[in-house]
Amino acid sequence: MALYTTDLLILGSGPAGYTAGIYAVRAGVKVMIVSGNQEGGQLTMTSAIENFPGFEEISGYELMDRMKQQAVKLGVQFMNDHIVEVDFAHRPFICSSENGHSYKAKAVIVATGSSAKWLNIASEKKYLGYGVSACATCDGFFYRNRTVVVVGGGNSAVAEALYLATLAEKVILIHRRHQLRADKILQDRVFENRKITVVWDCVVEEILGQDEPRKVTGIRIRNVETDKTEELNADGVFIAVGHQPNTDIFKGNLVLDSKGYIVTHDNSSITDVEGVFAAGDVKDPKYKQAVISAGSGAVAAMDAVEYLDSCA
Repeated sequence: MALYTTDLLILGSGPAGYTAGIYAVRAGVKVMIVSGNQEGGQLTMTSAIENFPGFEEISGYELMDRMKQQAVKLGVQFMNDHIVEVDFAHRPFICSSENGHSYKAKAVIVATGSSAKWLNIASEKKYLGYGVSACATCDGFFYRNRTVVVVGGGNSAVAEALYLATLAEKVILIHRRHQLRADKILQDRVFENRKITVVWDCVVEEILGQDEPRKVTGIRIRNVETDKTEELNADGVFIAVGHQPNTDIFKGNLVLDSKGYIVTHDNSSITDVEGVFAAGDVKDPKYKQAVISAGSGAVAAMDAVEYLDSCA
């Protein structure tokens, strides 16, 4: 299997990874991006984006493809591979992939992002991008004056419901318990909002829809107390049961917080390992927006270039 050597290795190909590559290669650094198991990251699941500056509307896939092409044109080497093991204890750093390749680098930017937690039902996958979403701020605009469902009971779910209530005609919040886990101030806002209906003690068993054209038409829920099922009409379903950072391979290699996000110092991209930097959703448990991840990638690139210059 092959051994690849570069100055700066970027793990992840979302907005943070591509932006980091663009900034670093323009500074004269030899850069290689390893895509990860989902080239383009989570954003490729978004059918239309209207809040990324410079584009009135663009699909997530196209936006990521344009970022990739810009990076490659500037000289970034791109590898469609997935890192499964890292060694940050020795220099140069070595990262190993599922294809058996090894990547050696003087510095590393971790931009592996985070993944939305899903319900893990077949119909959820079938209608992903066709009425099923995990991002209200990304896709909520397309449900103006329509009925949507939000699944979850924590801060993220309640925040999604409140945001969607500014757009949709009706928001149905489904929670498996009889008490929300969100902060009280957010709960109060939900209960005071006439557009939001909370359905307690229920889980989503199936997302209903049609095939031509493919779209969501409703959900089937089951009451966990009575075991009775019910079907509700809806045009969209937003899954908000949390996110998890893609940091499993960094456990024991980098300092992570209690939720698994990479800890960086002084609002920078600098991790506890000198020469290793973090950018985007992998270090951001709050905002999770493409434009913020892109900015984070630029910061990481500048930090990494400064580090490499100091080593020269």
